[in-house]
Amino acid sequence: MKSGNKACLALSDGTVFEGRSFGAAGETAGEVVFHTGMSGYQEILSDPSYRGQIVTMTYPQIGNTGINPEDMESDRVWVNGFVVREYIDRPSSFRSQMSLGDYLREQGVVGIEEVDTRSLTRRLRDRGSMTGIIAVGDHDPEELLAKARSTPGIVGRDLAREVTCERSYEFYEGTWRLGEGHPRPPSEPRFTVAALDFGIKKNILRMLGDRSCKVIVLPASTPAREILDREPDGLLLSNGPGDPEGVPYAFAAVREVMQERPRLPVFGICLGHQLLGLALGCKTIKLKFGHHGANHPVMDLRTREVAITSQNHNFAVPVEWVQRPDSEVVMTHVNLNDQTCEGMRHRERPLMSVQYHPEASPGPHDAESLFDEFVEMMEDR
Repeated sequence: MKSGNKACLALSDGTVFEGRSFGAAGETAGEVVFHTGMSGYQEILSDPSYRGQIVTMTYPQIGNTGINPEDMESDRVWVNGFVVREYIDRPSSFRSQMSLGDYLREQGVVGIEEVDTRSLTRRLRDRGSMTGIIAVGDHDPEELLAKARSTPGIVGRDLAREVTCERSYEFYEGTWRLGEGHPRPPSEPRFTVAALDFGIKKNILRMLGDRSCKVIVLPASTPAREILDREPDGLLLSNGPGDPEGVPYAFAAVREVMQERPRLPVFGICLGHQLLGLALGCKTIKLKFGHHGANHPVMDLRTREVAITSQNHNFAVPVEWVQRPDSEVVMTHVNLNDQTCEGMRHRERPLMSVQYHPEASPGPHDAESLFDEFVEMMEDR
């Protein structure tokens, strides 16, 4: 018998799910979303793109592999709360150094188990993402529902400012190898990439390191002149949380950089894809329940090849904008589940972006060749 305290999850539509707590005690609120991956919960927890959200895992057993320091995508947990069907408190991985429950307690993050996550996921799929609150202990359901309904969503919010680095830093490290950890690449860097940090995942930086790219990571609010003064060979626009239209200073800086150096290669990932669209003149849209998982099929319209991709976003660049006859860009990738735009490329300039995560972590590595395309852009320049 597990010893967790009574807990409940209350949604703004009036639904209450009862369960037991694991992780920290207390209350937490946010926008409730579901993630369809079977594994990779540690990378999900530490992905800054989940700031402001309570994440529900659709896979029924979570915690089997514990926690280790090598699989972190940032230096802390960013999710507001964590919902699972069954928490496994005895991890069996040889790499584990801590249980998931202990880690959440250490990080001050509330978790709830014994929730009917299938029912919760169907509700979110049918009605869309909604705000909610997890509370540990005995609480008046009506009070919790009132708190859930008063919790702000993510529309219009600048969450990138909450997760970005405080000051710039350099990064030159490769992807993880068994017995080696994250080694320094064997050669000196060929290119220098400036990366605007809207909530950047470490595996993006490591993928670039594998390709002999040193990255200068810059705070989200870095002005265009400071970016250009670094004299980078390329500009990366990172993933991140929240509403892209809530970060006007970012796409204004990107627009200015592109005007000053029109031949500078630019690669946008996830939020960076949306910000590139805004810099080029589009308006983004909010999806009903977003894309969160490691199993989303995406077709490359240039080759008709299909990749299984890792995704985490709530907003999108409208297909109608990309496909206008006078559009500066062409749509390069499409989501086969709902036909949303998953990638675009400028018709004349070295600008490319994708809505999904080619660095995976968690997820398949089908799309990592996009980093090679970015390097080829810098080579051509």
